[in-house]
Amino acid sequence: MLHLILTSLILLLQISQGLTQTQNQTVPSFPAVMVFGDSIVDAGNNNVLNNVVAKCNFPPYGQDFPGRKPTGRFSNGKIPNDIIAEKLGITEYLPAYLDPELSPEDLLTGATFASGGSGYDPLTAKIPMVLSPWDQLEMFEEYKEKLKAVAGEERAAIIVSESIYVLCFGTNDLANTYFSTPFRSAEYDLPSYINFVLRWATSFLKELYASGARKFAIIGLPPIGCLPYQKTLRGGITRECFDTFNEAALAFNSRCNIEIQKLNSELDGVKIAFGDIYGIIMDLIQNPFKHGFEVSSKGCCGTGIIEVTITCNSITSSTCDDVSKYVFWDSYHPTQKGYEAIMNDVIPKVLPILL
Repeated sequence: MLHLILTSLILLLQISQGLTQTQNQTVPSFPAVMVFGDSIVDAGNNNVLNNVVAKCNFPPYGQDFPGRKPTGRFSNGKIPNDIIAEKLGITEYLPAYLDPELSPEDLLTGATFASGGSGYDPLTAKIPMVLSPWDQLEMFEEYKEKLKAVAGEERAAIIVSESIYVLCFGTNDLANTYFSTPFRSAEYDLPSYINFVLRWATSFLKELYASGARKFAIIGLPPIGCLPYQKTLRGGITRECFDTFNEAALAFNSRCNIEIQKLNSELDGVKIAFGDIYGIIMDLIQNPFKHGFEVSSKGCCGTGIIEVTITCNSITSSTCDDVSKYVFWDSYHPTQKGYEAIMNDVIPKVLPILL
């Protein structure tokens, strides 16, 4: 009996790390990673969109990516998709679905369908003319047909049902659509708008569920008011955190958690985990030295206080001498090292719920 208990404990420990060991080989607990969202998880889908400003397929973006390649990832190197897929033993880099170099073999381990500037609110993607969640869902349906051709129907069905689905939207809904335009704020007070956005989020998740998805990691909102760009824009001469945005993010996260619990009880066979990034990002900003950083009030690119996407480029902007000291790459997006610190906190909390 003691031997059985010890064996079970060892197996649980292995699973909690996202991997199981079989015949001295590392076997992923999930066959693939499917990602939907905004610029945090866009690996280059916006590259192929015309008349879109939210792009970063130019230096110095990607300066620490293999070959110093600016792939369209909004950072100096890896982004959360890559870190998740690598930690799960699935693949080292998770490609953008619209990447022209995407191979049939890449389909077996998943892709990101995300689009920088997107949000759950349908209006959010329309303003910058990027891909909405439903555009991303259409691409996923196309992906499934391609997957069948590569893997066969039976294996494709297993990949779809057993994969982890990461959803990362919401920041643009609040920061851009609600607080920065009159379209929604004239219709809704903040609590009503959050409920409105979450109705769209729930609808989107249910559509993915109907398409075969069963295991979801919903990434919450960061302390939006403490991002370097927002501190510059709204934090006054001393660039303080803008509390209104942070309070909105916390309110969104709280309501999102409630909706997740409802969906977990309503949808048969579903597993949904909430990835709370607010606390770890706030700690990185307030206590950078604790996590091995030195600078958290600005990004590495240019002045670090305003540059992002087209204003963070090697023609008009220099970069910091040592990116490893910085939490943020530009005024909105973390560095690869910053993302690693965030995901190292989030992944161990989310995985046990999905296994």
